[in-house]
Amino acid sequence: MRHTKVGHVMATDVVTAVRGTPYGELSRLLCVHRVGGLPVIDDEDRVLGVVSRGDLARRVPRASGAAQPAPGQVFPGAVGLPGTAATRGTAGELMATPPETVRAQARVVEAARLMARRRLGRLPVVDEEDRLVGIVTRRDLLRVFHRPDEEIRRAVTRDVVVDTLWLAPESVRVTVRDGVVTLEGATDRLSEKEIAVRVTARVDGVVGVVDRLTYRLDDSRSEPPWPTAAEGSVPAPRQSAED
Repeated sequence: MRHTKVGHVMATDVVTAVRGTPYGELSRLLCVHRVGGLPVIDDEDRVLGVVSRGDLARRVPRASGAAQPAPGQVFPGAVGLPGTAATRGTAGELMATPPETVRAQARVVEAARLMARRRLGRLPVVDEEDRLVGIVTRRDLLRVFHRPDEEIRRAVTRDVVVDTLWLAPESVRVTVRDGVVTLEGATDRLSEKEIAVRVTARVDGVVGVVDRLTYRLDDSRSEPPWPTAAEGSVPAPRQSAED
């Protein structure tokens, strides 16, 4: 099945910091580039942590009465007040660590689940040697899950009906409305019907699956029972002593 990978949706032009990047420069980077957070890396591009706007905001004294800055604005004390921003720490002191990262080969749905579980707005993307290669945000992932219905229908027909079940495209009728897929038709076996529903639910963009499939044979039992005479079968012939 063709799943969208993180590497297909990530941004590769990543704004980064190092351990010693001071508060004022972090604030400037976040504001100028209009991002919500940035990875902190070492000399070999390995991710040490992530600094977010929230991490910087927590260093703004509440007694100052300053409102939290909107995207594109500089944090209070970052510029214009000599000495104050420098005392609020460096990236190494402010960053959240250990960092949550994801591989470029991971499925988008896996990244989305990790972000939801950890309540993250972004994930650094790393290669096999844990070096930074990109960054993916919640917005990047939402674009995948908002696939048009017709695109989802084609994906289910291709990936499930043809590639997984090895059936002709017209064997199963696939309709999609607002991301909800309805499957209609008949499969040869119960196990094929169950596979069709399960695999369809994992296609990118699918919100839910309505199962209207039927099947011709219940293969849920490993060994089918012998038919009985009451069912119209012919009893097996007895063996004679001579045999």
